[in-house]
Amino acid sequence: MPKGEKTGLGRALVKHHNQMIQESKEKGRYYRSQEKKVLESVTEVSDIEAVIEQADEAYHLFSVLNPPVKLPISLPPWNAKMSVEELDDNERRAFLEWRRILARLEENEKLVLTPFEKNLDIWRQLWRVLERSDLLVMVVDARDPLFYRCPDLEAYAREIDEHKKTLLLVNKADLLPPSVRDKWAKYFHQNGILFVFWSAKAATDALEGKKPSQQETTDTDTKIYSRDELLTRLQSEAEEIVSMRKKSKSSNTNPSHIQSDDQNLAKDLPAQSVVVGFVGYPNVGKSSTINALVGGKKTGVTSTPGKTKHFQTLMISEKLTLCDCPGLVFPSFTSSRYEMIASGVLPIDRMTEHREAVQVAANRVPRPVIEDVYRISLPKPKPYEPQNRAPLAAELLRAFCASRGYVASSGLPDETRAARLILKDYIDGKLPHFEMPPGIEDDDEDEEDGNGPGSSDDEVEAPSIAENVMNDLNSFDMDNGLAAAPAKRGLRKKVSTAPHKQHKKPQRKKDRSWRVRGSEGDGMPVVRVFQKPVNSGPLNV
Repeated sequence: MPKGEKTGLGRALVKHHNQMIQESKEKGRYYRSQEKKVLESVTEVSDIEAVIEQADEAYHLFSVLNPPVKLPISLPPWNAKMSVEELDDNERRAFLEWRRILARLEENEKLVLTPFEKNLDIWRQLWRVLERSDLLVMVVDARDPLFYRCPDLEAYAREIDEHKKTLLLVNKADLLPPSVRDKWAKYFHQNGILFVFWSAKAATDALEGKKPSQQETTDTDTKIYSRDELLTRLQSEAEEIVSMRKKSKSSNTNPSHIQSDDQNLAKDLPAQSVVVGFVGYPNVGKSSTINALVGGKKTGVTSTPGKTKHFQTLMISEKLTLCDCPGLVFPSFTSSRYEMIASGVLPIDRMTEHREAVQVAANRVPRPVIEDVYRISLPKPKPYEPQNRAPLAAELLRAFCASRGYVASSGLPDETRAARLILKDYIDGKLPHFEMPPGIEDDDEDEEDGNGPGSSDDEVEAPSIAENVMNDLNSFDMDNGLAAAPAKRGLRKKVSTAPHKQHKKPQRKKDRSWRVRGSEGDGMPVVRVFQKPVNSGPLNV
């Protein structure tokens, strides 16, 4: 083939490449013209950023509500005839007022509000998923389901449509023993919570041909659903909701803007198709669940929270459609920021207080389990401390750094690197842990320890603890010369058994017999004087 001649395939590739570059440039110009930024999750803002944002929103809302023409404007509820600008203004005003209410609660009630999503565009993704979905699936982590459950979201879904149901998809259920799953199942039944145990990792391994580990289950409620079983359950629940909505005449007598929006969105879907929406916190396994149900990698999966930026609609069959929503951090007054980092809700790589986050993991994982997993030996508690206390974060990090040889540039143990590895192992399940349902954990501990509320063990241990503290303080004072040694009570001085003192070099005894000469001596050394004889001989000239 001549050097200058180009094939048709080469021209097509070059043309396609130039076309993609041109499209990306046009898209960038469009975003710059619209003054829009790439969709990014925002959970924390500084005080100055919050003040600036509220000032901008207040000025924008004031200009909208008070135009130059002095005519009162009453914003009507949303309808199909409303413009995009009016809808945007209504949403921003409602979102700003909601954030102000939360700030007042935090200030007046003296409550600590955990970081939550402050990007309105992320919340809009959630609203679209809720409006479109017939069945709402809230994905939670099986090791602490109540931490990831949001009852307010369930109430909001019922406000949208009284027939909507929320299914609690308890992901990573393979990390729980069957007995613990049985207790959680009883708790869900008692509180009227619709739930399903599920493992996205086990379903993915089954699709890849790997043999999953089987766990014995005696109850159908505690079994871990397979991919086909879960799809069947989701479709049946969604179809039941649709049939109930059709039977009810409330949609015809009291129409709402959300239902009309559902009708507009349903035009793109096949007839008799039900929509199942997946919502929840970041990094709980929503995208992994979607990929396992679809049977391929349709959404990005990573351990870093916030991978999914926009909601995605995936058609499983003509009768079932799945909708994946970006993970949102909901406001909460119960959990702490460090607990959210340890649970994977907030990014681990961005944490600054690593000891506090590691302490959350150390409190939940038993000491023998940590030592067995990492092959390390943690320092034992002091005699005056509770012997069953959890290891401190500093003790765990230093022992981990010493065993791995992690040293920072300053010469101190690299605790930041160790904390990231420990927290990732905690999230991935390498460090096994789980929470018990409310009201069950305390009862089990009392039965195992035999220490009820009226137990007298505390009264017995109190003097021993005080005595140990005094003994340690006295020994410290004596070692540092701050107090005299106690009087000997028939006790011999302890012979040192140090290795370097066991083999002493024999010392030569000095002969001091020259000091005494007879019995008349006084014991003082005798001075010997040498006297030169007098020269009395003739003088030689």
